[in-house]
Amino acid sequence: MGIDLKFLFVRAGMMGWLLINLSVLAKSIQDGTLSKSMILFQIFCALYILDYFVHEEYMTSTWDIIAERLGFMLVFGDLVWIPFTFSIQGWWLLANEVELTTTTIIANCLVFLIGYMVFRGANKQKHVFKKNPKAPIWGKPPIVIGGKLLASGYWGIARHCNYLGDLLLALSFSLPCGISSPVPYFYPIYLLILLIWRERRDESRCAKKYKEIWTEYRKLVPWRILPYVY
Repeated sequence: MGIDLKFLFVRAGMMGWLLINLSVLAKSIQDGTLSKSMILFQIFCALYILDYFVHEEYMTSTWDIIAERLGFMLVFGDLVWIPFTFSIQGWWLLANEVELTTTTIIANCLVFLIGYMVFRGANKQKHVFKKNPKAPIWGKPPIVIGGKLLASGYWGIARHCNYLGDLLLALSFSLPCGISSPVPYFYPIYLLILLIWRERRDESRCAKKYKEIWTEYRKLVPWRILPYVY
Protein backbone atom coordinates (compact mmCIF):
# COMPACT_ATOMS: atom_id res chain seq x y z
CA MET A 1 0.00 0.00 0.00
CA GLY A 2 3.02 2.28 0.27
CA ILE A 3 2.31 2.99 3.95
CA ASP A 4 4.84 2.31 6.70
CA LEU A 5 2.62 1.38 9.64
CA LYS A 6 5.38 1.84 12.23
CA PHE A 7 5.91 5.44 11.18
CA LEU A 8 2.16 5.99 10.87
CA PHE A 9 1.52 4.96 14.47
CA VAL A 10 4.46 6.80 16.00
CA ARG A 11 3.49 9.97 14.12
CA ALA A 12 -0.03 9.70 15.49
CA GLY A 13 1.33 9.20 19.01
CA MET A 14 3.65 12.20 18.83
CA MET A 15 0.90 14.42 17.44
CA GLY A 16 -1.47 13.16 20.13
CA TRP A 17 1.09 14.04 22.80
CA LEU A 18 1.42 17.56 21.39
CA LEU A 19 -2.36 18.03 21.16
CA ILE A 20 -2.87 16.98 24.78
CA ASN A 21 -0.11 19.34 25.90
CA LEU A 22 -1.64 22.21 23.93
CA SER A 23 -5.05 21.43 25.45
CA VAL A 24 -3.53 21.61 28.93
CA LEU A 25 -1.82 24.88 27.99
CA ALA A 26 -5.11 26.33 26.74
CA LYS A 27 -6.82 25.29 29.97
CA SER A 28 -4.16 26.98 32.11
CA ILE A 29 -4.50 30.18 30.07
CA GLN A 30 -8.29 30.03 30.36
CA ASP A 31 -8.06 29.60 34.13
CA GLY A 32 -5.48 32.36 34.45
CA THR A 33 -2.96 30.00 36.05
CA LEU A 34 -0.26 29.97 33.37
CA SER A 35 3.11 29.70 35.15
CA LYS A 36 6.79 29.66 34.28
CA SER A 37 6.78 25.95 35.04
CA MET A 38 4.02 25.28 32.53
CA ILE A 39 5.71 27.42 29.87
CA LEU A 40 9.04 25.64 30.37
CA PHE A 41 7.43 22.20 30.18
CA GLN A 42 5.48 23.13 27.05
CA ILE A 43 8.54 24.56 25.29
CA PHE A 44 10.70 21.52 26.01
CA CYS A 45 8.07 19.04 24.84
CA ALA A 46 7.18 21.05 21.74
CA LEU A 47 10.84 21.30 20.72
CA TYR A 48 11.33 17.57 21.27
CA ILE A 49 8.27 16.66 19.20
CA LEU A 50 9.13 19.12 16.44
CA ASP A 51 12.67 17.76 16.35
CA TYR A 52 11.30 14.25 15.87
CA PHE A 53 9.48 15.27 12.70
CA VAL A 54 12.40 17.33 11.38
CA HIS A 55 14.84 14.44 11.88
CA GLU A 56 12.44 11.56 11.31
CA GLU A 57 14.87 10.02 8.83
CA TYR A 58 17.19 9.12 11.71
CA MET A 59 14.48 6.80 13.06
CA THR A 60 15.30 4.37 10.26
CA SER A 61 18.51 3.52 12.15
CA THR A 62 16.79 2.83 15.49
CA TRP A 63 15.86 -0.48 17.08
CA ASP A 64 12.12 0.29 17.03
CA ILE A 65 12.08 0.56 13.26
CA ILE A 66 14.76 -1.97 12.33
CA ALA A 67 13.98 -4.92 14.58
CA GLU A 68 10.89 -4.34 16.74
CA ARG A 69 7.94 -6.27 15.38
CA LEU A 70 4.67 -4.49 14.73
CA GLY A 71 2.20 -5.79 17.28
CA PHE A 72 0.09 -4.85 20.29
CA MET A 73 2.99 -3.48 22.35
CA LEU A 74 4.19 -1.12 19.62
CA VAL A 75 0.71 0.02 18.58
CA PHE A 76 -0.51 0.50 22.17
CA GLY A 77 2.72 2.27 23.06
CA ASP A 78 2.44 4.71 20.16
CA LEU A 79 -1.29 5.44 20.27
CA VAL A 80 -2.00 5.28 24.01
CA TRP A 81 1.13 5.19 26.16
CA ILE A 82 3.03 8.06 24.53
CA PRO A 83 0.26 10.70 24.40
CA PHE A 84 -1.42 9.91 27.72
CA THR A 85 1.56 9.20 30.00
CA PHE A 86 4.20 11.54 28.56
CA SER A 87 1.84 14.46 29.21
CA ILE A 88 1.34 13.74 32.93
CA GLN A 89 3.53 16.68 33.96
CA GLY A 90 1.18 19.15 32.28
CA TRP A 91 -1.88 17.73 34.01
CA TRP A 92 -0.04 17.84 37.33
CA LEU A 93 0.95 21.49 36.83
CA LEU A 94 -2.70 22.39 36.23
CA ALA A 95 -3.51 21.36 39.78
CA ASN A 96 -0.26 22.33 41.50
CA GLU A 97 1.51 25.67 41.60
CA VAL A 98 5.30 25.59 41.33
CA GLU A 99 7.47 28.69 41.56
CA LEU A 100 10.82 28.43 39.79
CA THR A 101 13.82 30.62 40.56
CA THR A 102 16.02 32.00 37.78
CA THR A 103 18.77 29.59 38.80
CA THR A 104 16.38 26.64 38.61
CA ILE A 105 15.19 27.67 35.16
CA ILE A 106 18.77 28.00 33.87
CA ALA A 107 19.72 24.60 35.34
CA ASN A 108 16.63 23.01 33.78
CA CYS A 109 17.49 24.51 30.39
CA LEU A 110 21.03 23.15 30.66
CA VAL A 111 19.73 19.63 31.35
CA PHE A 112 17.50 19.88 28.29
CA LEU A 113 20.25 21.26 26.03
CA ILE A 114 22.84 18.68 27.12
CA GLY A 115 20.29 15.89 26.74
CA TYR A 116 19.30 17.11 23.29
CA MET A 117 22.93 17.48 22.18
CA VAL A 118 23.79 13.92 23.23
CA PHE A 119 20.54 12.34 22.01
CA ARG A 120 20.41 14.01 18.63
CA GLY A 121 24.17 13.98 18.08
CA ALA A 122 24.52 10.27 18.83
CA ASN A 123 21.60 9.25 16.63
CA LYS A 124 22.85 11.45 13.80
CA GLN A 125 26.35 9.98 14.00
CA LYS A 126 24.98 6.45 13.86
CA HIS A 127 22.70 7.27 10.93
CA VAL A 128 25.45 9.02 8.96
CA PHE A 129 27.87 6.15 9.65
CA LYS A 130 25.43 3.58 8.29
CA LYS A 131 25.00 5.61 5.11
CA ASN A 132 28.72 6.42 4.74
CA PRO A 133 31.16 4.53 7.02
CA LYS A 134 33.98 6.89 6.00
CA ALA A 135 32.19 10.12 6.94
CA PRO A 136 34.19 12.20 9.47
CA ILE A 137 33.04 12.20 13.09
CA TRP A 138 33.77 15.44 14.95
CA GLY A 139 36.09 16.42 12.09
CA LYS A 140 38.20 13.25 12.26
CA PRO A 141 38.17 9.91 10.40
CA PRO A 142 35.92 7.47 12.28
CA ILE A 143 37.30 4.63 14.36
CA VAL A 144 35.59 1.50 13.07
CA ILE A 145 35.91 -1.96 14.63
CA GLY A 146 35.70 -4.87 12.25
CA GLY A 147 34.33 -2.64 9.54
CA LYS A 148 30.94 -2.63 11.30
CA LEU A 149 30.97 -0.89 14.68
CA LEU A 150 31.49 2.84 15.14
CA ALA A 151 33.76 3.69 18.08
CA SER A 152 34.12 7.43 17.50
CA GLY A 153 32.23 10.48 18.68
CA TYR A 154 29.54 9.74 21.21
CA TRP A 155 29.84 6.04 20.42
CA GLY A 156 33.42 6.13 21.67
CA ILE A 157 32.23 7.45 25.03
CA ALA A 158 29.47 4.95 25.86
CA ARG A 159 27.99 2.02 23.96
CA HIS A 160 24.42 3.31 24.36
CA CYS A 161 25.07 7.03 24.74
CA ASN A 162 21.84 7.94 22.93
CA TYR A 163 19.95 6.46 25.89
CA LEU A 164 21.70 8.92 28.21
CA GLY A 165 20.51 11.81 26.06
CA ASP A 166 16.97 10.48 26.05
CA LEU A 167 16.99 10.14 29.84
CA LEU A 168 18.24 13.70 30.34
CA LEU A 169 15.50 14.99 28.03
CA ALA A 170 12.86 13.05 29.95
CA LEU A 171 14.20 14.45 33.21
CA SER A 172 14.07 18.00 31.84
CA PHE A 173 10.35 17.56 31.10
CA SER A 174 9.71 16.79 34.78
CA LEU A 175 12.06 19.22 36.52
CA PRO A 176 9.71 22.22 35.99
CA CYS A 177 7.34 20.44 38.39
CA GLY A 178 9.76 20.68 41.30
CA ILE A 179 10.46 17.81 43.68
CA SER A 180 7.41 17.86 45.95
CA SER A 181 5.79 14.83 44.30
CA PRO A 182 6.97 11.71 42.44
CA VAL A 183 3.96 11.83 40.08
CA PRO A 184 5.51 14.16 37.45
CA TYR A 185 8.58 11.91 37.39
CA PHE A 186 6.67 8.89 36.13
CA TYR A 187 8.02 9.34 32.60
CA PRO A 188 11.77 9.55 33.40
CA ILE A 189 11.49 6.72 35.96
CA TYR A 190 9.63 4.52 33.50
CA LEU A 191 12.12 5.41 30.75
CA LEU A 192 15.09 4.59 32.99
CA ILE A 193 13.70 1.11 33.66
CA LEU A 194 12.83 0.59 29.99
CA LEU A 195 16.20 1.71 28.64
CA ILE A 196 18.23 -0.35 31.12
CA TRP A 197 16.18 -3.40 30.11
CA ARG A 198 16.60 -2.51 26.43
CA GLU A 199 20.33 -1.92 26.89
CA ARG A 200 20.70 -5.40 28.35
CA ARG A 201 18.73 -6.84 25.44
CA ASP A 202 20.86 -4.87 22.97
CA GLU A 203 24.05 -6.15 24.58
CA SER A 204 22.90 -9.76 24.28
CA ARG A 205 21.77 -9.31 20.69
CA CYS A 206 24.99 -7.57 19.63
CA ALA A 207 27.16 -10.19 21.36
CA LYS A 208 25.48 -12.91 19.29
CA LYS A 209 25.54 -10.91 16.06
CA TYR A 210 29.07 -9.45 16.15
CA LYS A 211 30.80 -12.02 18.40
CA GLU A 212 34.52 -11.15 18.85
CA ILE A 213 34.01 -7.74 17.22
CA TRP A 214 31.59 -6.84 19.99
CA THR A 215 34.04 -8.09 22.61
CA GLU A 216 36.69 -5.79 21.16
CA TYR A 217 34.24 -2.87 21.17
CA ARG A 218 33.39 -3.49 24.82
CA LYS A 219 37.08 -3.37 25.72
CA LEU A 220 37.56 -0.11 23.82
CA VAL A 221 34.33 1.45 25.17
CA PRO A 222 33.71 -0.06 28.65
CA TRP A 223 30.81 2.19 29.68
CA ARG A 224 27.24 1.22 28.79
CA ILE A 225 25.24 4.45 29.21
CA LEU A 226 26.80 6.87 31.70
CA PRO A 227 30.63 7.09 31.66
CA TYR A 228 32.36 6.21 34.95
CA VAL A 229 29.02 5.21 36.49
CA TYR A 230 27.35 2.51 34.37
